[in-house]
Amino acid sequence: MARKRNLLNKLIQLIFYTHITLIAILVISLTLRSILSSKSSHAHNFHPKKWYPLILSPTACAGILGLAWQSLATLNPSKTLKATFWLSPLLTCSLGILLVLIGSPGSLALSVIALIFSIFQSLYACWVNHRFEHASRILTVSIASQPPKVKAAVILSIIVSTLYSSFLISGIGGATTTGTKFDTLFIVLILGSLAWTTQIIKNTIQVTVSHIKYMKFSCNIEVDFQTVVKSAAKYSMGSVCLGSIIVPICGVIRGLARGVSLISGDVDEVMFSCADCCTGVGSRIVEYGNRWGFVHVGVYNKGIVQASTDVWELFKRVGIEKLIDRDLTSSFCFLSGVGAGSVCALLGGTWALVIYKNYATEVCIYAFLTGYFTNRVAMAWVQASVSAYYVAYAENPQSQQFDTTIPAYVHELQRSEV
Repeated sequence: MARKRNLLNKLIQLIFYTHITLIAILVISLTLRSILSSKSSHAHNFHPKKWYPLILSPTACAGILGLAWQSLATLNPSKTLKATFWLSPLLTCSLGILLVLIGSPGSLALSVIALIFSIFQSLYACWVNHRFEHASRILTVSIASQPPKVKAAVILSIIVSTLYSSFLISGIGGATTTGTKFDTLFIVLILGSLAWTTQIIKNTIQVTVSHIKYMKFSCNIEVDFQTVVKSAAKYSMGSVCLGSIIVPICGVIRGLARGVSLISGDVDEVMFSCADCCTGVGSRIVEYGNRWGFVHVGVYNKGIVQASTDVWELFKRVGIEKLIDRDLTSSFCFLSGVGAGSVCALLGGTWALVIYKNYATEVCIYAFLTGYFTNRVAMAWVQASVSAYYVAYAENPQSQQFDTTIPAYVHELQRSEV
């Protein structure tokens, strides 16, 4: 079994590195084509001198926002969490209004999505308002001590994500020059590469930081950062690459299942059966791919599926499964990404609306995506710290390393169910 897992990990790694090479060749080719053909009749509506500053400025802004957001989370976790839950809907709504002002069919369709999404975010913030206190406590305890080398690694990962996003965006500019069907396919492939690669950067941070934090929480041992990084690079990269595909997919399916369950409620028998089925699917699929599994990927060099299954069984055995289900860390990091993406889209979209309206919608989309993914990378160490705290507690709830934060909340949940 271990041999098969090693072969699968090596195969996934090979696919990832091959994909990076091919995407690099594609981006360089498209960029050179845009430079050479910018004055041709095929590209009379495309002006690289206008387009590149428009899209690269929000990309740089994404890096700055990522640095600022994770710094604020470190300095004042409680206020940053609350501000994120209330600012993200406002920023998304503002982006929706900007898309309406752009006025193209595509921007109008996106504006409807953005405005509806902002309403859902607001309702969600109201719904989970009573959980803010516990989430703030967990955040404060989990990120209380950040090793200096981890801080440097987080900053480096943000810089790498920003530079890689800028590189890919230059390729998208090249594809935009002519805008054929093949170019549309190229843009989709480049955006897919952006998503997968930034997920891998984010999850690599999660594996390394959660390993260090886990050893601190469980054994009160300071692990050498370089040793952890070398171990992750040697044994865990295949699981990280695979997990960067599996975990987001499982998360989306689970989110949709929970959404259907909440909307349907117990209106009638058919809807109730549908909701019950969706809840079962969501509860089952999370066992095979979840972010807490990255802790065991780093500490025990397990595959992501086995690690996710083992960690979820731990949570069940200790009786904190419902507490984990109600944890707001993932929502906090997601909304941080949405908020940062909205700011970047507002910056690029407003500028494009003034000087280059024809491409304002595209600029908004690309700016939002770069802002979202870069911020998720920036917040990865926060999510890793919380994951390590929960997993370390589940393995040894009686340890003197933990205070009463988790037991008190479990007791509160049990009382509310009586």
